[in-house]
Amino acid sequence: MRAMAIRLENVGIAVRDLEATIAFFTDLGLTVVGRDTVSGEWTDTAVGLDGNHADIAVLQTPDGQGRLELFQYIHPDAIETEPARPNEIGMHRVAFAVDDIDEALEVAARHGCRPLRGVATYEDVYRLTYIRGPSGIIVMLAEELKAG
Repeated sequence: MRAMAIRLENVGIAVRDLEATIAFFTDLGLTVVGRDTVSGEWTDTAVGLDGNHADIAVLQTPDGQGRLELFQYIHPDAIETEPARPNEIGMHRVAFAVDDIDEALEVAARHGCRPLRGVATYEDVYRLTYIRGPSGIIVMLAEELKAG
């Protein structure tokens, strides 16, 4: 049996403030590649919500391989929940490899975003941390340590 062709298109994240979230991720180095407002029968059917209406933005990593789709609901009203914790079942974080984790943390701090605990070193291979981003999104930052 032939394997079906599949590739990751994007990771979708509902946010409370689209502009603030775009600013956070573009400051980290992503680029906005598209914006739209979506509504109508097609989106009701695809998403499974009646009257679905949202402002969206698609952001891309500099290498062109990773994309985020951020959406802020106009209708139905967004539902506030407690921010996810790392051990909760379900999607809870988006991860980025960065060249300089300290610089990335300075950028995040300008947006009021800080590590959940601190920066750890994994087996002299990576420095990594989880930060609480806009709308409570957990963002993992990882810097590969160079041998030498």
